[in-house]
Amino acid sequence: MPIPDFVVALRSKIGHDPLPLPGVVAVVLDNRDRVLLVRRSDTHEWALTTGCLEPGEQPATGAAREVWEETGLHVTVERLLAVEALPLSTAPNGDQIHWLCIGLLCRPTAGEAHVNDDESVEVAWFNPAEVPALPPHQARCLELALAADAPAWFAEPELS
Repeated sequence: MPIPDFVVALRSKIGHDPLPLPGVVAVVLDNRDRVLLVRRSDTHEWALTTGCLEPGEQPATGAAREVWEETGLHVTVERLLAVEALPLSTAPNGDQIHWLCIGLLCRPTAGEAHVNDDESVEVAWFNPAEVPALPPHQARCLELALAADAPAWFAEPELS
């Protein structure tokens, strides 16, 4: 996966130490409510389209950019699904990341879904009942996208 230039610049200063990064999870549903998944080239697991926001980039713009980059589809963003801070993760190169994930529901407006970059090896539409296991935060976003009246999800504040 290509690492954004701004992250490379930050990593040159902080090494592998934990870095908070904003990311998007795009749930793309077609007019039959099939969900678009990509098979990641790094893990070979199916996933929703995800990516890191660029500095100053609005989440909806970032979600639409990531979907186009990975699948060749142009989308419109319809609504916020979830905002979630994920547990600290470690990338294969040792970089530690605190992701703040913003889930958004998207609908295709133009293009045909296909592998459009080196981040995935396969792209396919799935009926919701046939979606392979997804990470918990992605599964939550998909569930919220399929429920038309669901409010945006966030973790309840922890009281001390």
